[in-house]
Amino acid sequence: MSDRTRDRLDTAPPAQTMTLSRERAARSQPPVVEASGVTKRFGSTAALANVSLCVTAGESHALVGRNGAGKSTLVSILTGLRKPDEGAVHFNGEPAPPIAERDAWRERVACVYQHSTIIRDLTVAENLFINRQPVKRGVIDWTSMRRDARALLDHWRIDVREDARAGDLTVEARQLVEIARALSYGARFIILDEPTAQLDGEEIKRLFRRIDELQREGVTFLFISHHLQEVYEICQAVTVLRDARHIVSAPVAELPRERLIEAMTGERGGLNVADAAARAALPADAALALDVRNITGADYANVSLQVRRGEVVGLTGATSSGRTSVGEAIAGLTAQQSGEIRVNGAALKPGDVPHALASGVGCVPKDRHHEGLVLTQSVAENASMTIAGLLGRLGFAPPAKKQQVGRRMIEALGIVAQGPDHVVSGLSGGNQQKVVMARALASNPDVLVLIDPTAGVDVKSKEALLSVVDRVRDEGKAVLVVSSELDDLRTCDRVLVMFRGNVVQEFAAGWQDHELIASVEGVDLHEE
Repeated sequence: MSDRTRDRLDTAPPAQTMTLSRERAARSQPPVVEASGVTKRFGSTAALANVSLCVTAGESHALVGRNGAGKSTLVSILTGLRKPDEGAVHFNGEPAPPIAERDAWRERVACVYQHSTIIRDLTVAENLFINRQPVKRGVIDWTSMRRDARALLDHWRIDVREDARAGDLTVEARQLVEIARALSYGARFIILDEPTAQLDGEEIKRLFRRIDELQREGVTFLFISHHLQEVYEICQAVTVLRDARHIVSAPVAELPRERLIEAMTGERGGLNVADAAARAALPADAALALDVRNITGADYANVSLQVRRGEVVGLTGATSSGRTSVGEAIAGLTAQQSGEIRVNGAALKPGDVPHALASGVGCVPKDRHHEGLVLTQSVAENASMTIAGLLGRLGFAPPAKKQQVGRRMIEALGIVAQGPDHVVSGLSGGNQQKVVMARALASNPDVLVLIDPTAGVDVKSKEALLSVVDRVRDEGKAVLVVSSELDDLRTCDRVLVMFRGNVVQEFAAGWQDHELIASVEGVDLHEE
């Protein structure tokens, strides 16, 4: 979890300040990286406008901002993938190498992206030394490569087998292998792009402890995250970008959360999310819309839950709890092995998305890039995908009708696009997620299943997406929010917690953060 981790890192070293020795060492060295007055344009659009960034040796420096703020463009310049139109980048006081000198860039900086660049079908050793394998008599020296890989992993205390297939590793282990690969080139400046997006609470604790250990060994991090609580847990400094411009850089300890959000959004106040605790109680006679009866799957067993019309129910738990699989079974994305799912009293066919749609289930899936969108198609085409059969004969919808749906959804959800013909790949992450929401709502579902609906989106997009939950609830729809984000769950009338495949506890609206987090982590706060 991330925003949900306020009490989680009590055993980790304090992240707000570096030790005195690290501070003195940092002051005696030039910045590990310094970007000065960087500007980058794409046509008439300024992706960066006079942006500066200074990262001190041995620190974790957060880079935050809404989607479209310019973070990705700045990272592409810091890693040598793009050349700035104006401004300069220096590493350790020296000018950045020419773009063509890729080895020189690798010796200075590496980025561990949210979507891993590890090749799953290769071994750990092959990934560590890809395109630079040791050669003996013209062929790869496999023995030397495995030996060098083992030595590298041992040096950085990364506990994985060098001959393990990379695809069999956990997400956490693959990230550490990527970090080791970067360090093996000589780089001591690592950019971490949303590193906790796919990790459990315990995995995040271990990653943060490892980051702190690496900092002590002279490694510097640029930490990119939409989860602001993580910034306060692991980083010493933060830089905020907004609308392609540098807004502020400051020590984390001197920038309270509300001021940080204000810098990101340009508006005062924190995240504006409706809290279900302030709502009127649901009428006792509200009809049952979703009835899940004792379903069992690969990572969950005997799960039952009910959601009435006009009710929002949260389903939370660690990544390995089975919560996502339950949500996907309800939406027809996967099939449960046993048990029954009923919508408005009628049983759903297991693993049948068209039948779920026809029965009144809409879904925002976990992975918008692979399950939620066709990135090469327009806003209108994506938004109308679930209702093509209703717009025209034999599933062929007239373009004018698709355009009408697209325009309606752009207006209803505040999608920032040039129009319904705007290709989805050209939208920011937050606006792409709004298009996924539009597709889910287009069929006017009775039951809306939202799986990690605000993952990887900025603060204002999060507000917009969660306001939809409140709106459809008022329309009398049933909503199931499957998420580990506290802000997502505050919109829920009650929250069910899953642990190791079972529903173990229920919280009414108004729950305390530490109590919910403890339940997710399997901790009994009241145990003597």
